[in-house]
Amino acid sequence: MRWDALFGDMETQIAEGATLAVEAEISERARAEAASLVLRDRLRGAMGRQVAVHLLGGRTFDGVLSHAGAEALVLDEARHQVLIPYGSVAHYAGLGRDSLGEPSHVRRRIGLAHALRSLARDRAGVALILRGGAPSDSGLTGVIDRVGADFLDLALVSPGEARRALQVRQVSTVPFEAVGAVRSWHAGDF
Repeated sequence: MRWDALFGDMETQIAEGATLAVEAEISERARAEAASLVLRDRLRGAMGRQVAVHLLGGRTFDGVLSHAGAEALVLDEARHQVLIPYGSVAHYAGLGRDSLGEPSHVRRRIGLAHALRSLARDRAGVALILRGGAPSDSGLTGVIDRVGADFLDLALVSPGEARRALQVRQVSTVPFEAVGAVRSWHAGDF
């Protein structure tokens, strides 16, 4: 019997077994890490990338992802910014595989209501696209008058018009659950 060959063979088997054990450990850790990922961290990893956001109703927004908050994202289109609550999204395209946690405790708590209150304070004109609406629907256009804990009041005015009592056609109260997207508008849009 050749002792060198026997010991060499045993050494190879042990080395291969150790390598397989390390590879199995790495795979298991990767699976555990993936299982702990949350969508908003995955979205933060795609910041600055061109992505497509497909809403539940079939409408799609394409643009550069510029913000991923606690409850909504902001997409920069060519002429508009779009605030999209996570709950209205059916699926995303173009995210990549990176993920990035939010280090700021304050930013983790800033939700949809905060963003809507900022738009109301600025008297910004918006198009409110309702969740489940037809892809061709341009939404309700107006100015956000008030934001409650789970709803907003939208004064319906034509794009480009200031929010004045005479220009308001109606005030619609919309629950947050019905908001599909909030798109900025400028004079001459839509």
